[in-house]
Amino acid sequence: MRVLVASDQIGALGSAAAGEVLARAWTGAQLQVLPVGEAGSGFLTALADRLGVATSTRAGAGPVETHVGEPGDAVRGVGVEVVAPDGALYEASSRPLGDALAPLLTGPTPERIYVDLAGSTVHDAGAGLLAALGASADVSLEEGARGLVGLGRLDLTAVRSRLGSTRLVGVVPSDQLAQPLCGLRGITSLVGRTAGAASEEMLAVDAALEQLARLAGPELVGAPGAGACGGLGLAVLALGGSLTSGPAVALAEADLRQLDLVLTGCSVFDFARRGGGVVAAAAAAAAEALCPCVVVAGEVVIGSREMRTMGVEAAYAVRESSLDRPSGGDVTAEELAALARRVARSWRW
Repeated sequence: MRVLVASDQIGALGSAAAGEVLARAWTGAQLQVLPVGEAGSGFLTALADRLGVATSTRAGAGPVETHVGEPGDAVRGVGVEVVAPDGALYEASSRPLGDALAPLLTGPTPERIYVDLAGSTVHDAGAGLLAALGASADVSLEEGARGLVGLGRLDLTAVRSRLGSTRLVGVVPSDQLAQPLCGLRGITSLVGRTAGAASEEMLAVDAALEQLARLAGPELVGAPGAGACGGLGLAVLALGGSLTSGPAVALAEADLRQLDLVLTGCSVFDFARRGGGVVAAAAAAAAEALCPCVVVAGEVVIGSREMRTMGVEAAYAVRESSLDRPSGGDVTAEELAALARRVARSWRW
């Protein structure tokens, strides 16, 4: 029997730890344990676990930076927390992310760099990031979306030269892979209407972001994912990079041939989030392999009909759900192991 274990974090147990606990229940099976995490909530840790390298975190006067691997690695990952003051969304700059990325492009450069774009409260379509890497324009690129009003020239020559053959891969939440940058479904419209922003300001900002995209490449104006994570997706696409999700990165490395079972997990398996991107990706992998997908969760708050529509055959809870306020956050390794043993007795052949 061949089993793929691709779990999200379960409670306080990270993906790798939860996966190892689950796998031990399938004694005698051929097992693949794949650490996997969504952007902004475990991707860098899961990537480091898969590569067998360490993460390093640096906190200084600016944001907190987390890097995966060491200089000289063929693949590097970088994430940074960009914090903007309340009410200053249109002034927030993505410059700190560019500053975290820049040192990785000095000396021998890697084949590709994964950049976790999630969690940033910026709205400048990556203009600050581009400035940190050497982009120039006829307006400031470091003053947020408002600073882009009046943009008429953008030069990315220095940035592209600096990147050379290095390929940027922007990692975004799965549900933002198709997020447009501009228009009624664009980021300014979505955020502005929620925040009650004035129509005139929203139109000016949207036009400025559209102009930035047009100058970076006319084909980018309506590109899927350009609006991901405050428009940071645009900056990656403008530099010839690509966008993906954390689960997609992990599952691309998995061997899906002749699988008998895909086992995944999450803290809470409910109708609202449906377990998140990791569970959805695991279900898609099971469908590709023509085998069942089983979910183990801290709590299960979803019906069998709903979960089967997303490709999940069965779901098992460590403990009964608190229903209105599911948490799933305090699951222990011992509890998870006990449940896994019970599940393994049903899903073994």
